[in-house]
Amino acid sequence: MKPIRIALTKGRLEKDTVGLFDQMGMDTTAVKEKGRRLILPVTLPEDLSGCGQVIEVVLAKAADVITYVEHGVCDLGVVGKDTIAEYGGSFYEVLDLGFGRCRFALAVPEGKDFFSGYTEKTIASKYPNVSRSYFDGKGMDVRIIKIEGSVELAPLLGLSDGIVDIVETGSTLKENGLRVVEDVMPISARLIVNMACMKLRKRELEQLIDQMEKTLEKRRETK
Repeated sequence: MKPIRIALTKGRLEKDTVGLFDQMGMDTTAVKEKGRRLILPVTLPEDLSGCGQVIEVVLAKAADVITYVEHGVCDLGVVGKDTIAEYGGSFYEVLDLGFGRCRFALAVPEGKDFFSGYTEKTIASKYPNVSRSYFDGKGMDVRIIKIEGSVELAPLLGLSDGIVDIVETGSTLKENGLRVVEDVMPISARLIVNMACMKLRKRELEQLIDQMEKTLEKRRETK
């Protein structure tokens, strides 16, 4: 039987997903001792043997997780809502995994009133599509500049009036003289599924997804 293949976003979401797999009774030793390998076997417990004895974990960058799932080389993927909102794609978003929580927010220099006046505002962001959608929803005509590195620099250098970025604690903003004006959208890790795979491997995938959902529910109950 062809193994189910799931793409995980490298880093924090990878670690959190492996923790979820551990709670489900999977043997994740190969992922924890991966070295430089990028495709790794995870052994399923007997009660999930209907999904096949082994699933394959593929470690990738966030945007690539979407690409691999969308093109069907991976059946499932774990990726942040931030990446989904920015890149979009054709897949099913089936489960909010609840970890990797943070938010998109609009931040401006302390003492600045972003929404005052009638001049066109400029926003710097690593996420131009998210930013555009947010300001379109407000009916605001805003110039957006894409930044690859530390987006907090843009208003400090006078390049922009504010930024749209991912915020967790807000400490980095505060240290750079910025404050959150408004939350744009909440973010957490999501489970996505290839549309064709969901039809062709419906029983196997639904069994695995159902077990993930039950484990997450137990986790919430114990908190």
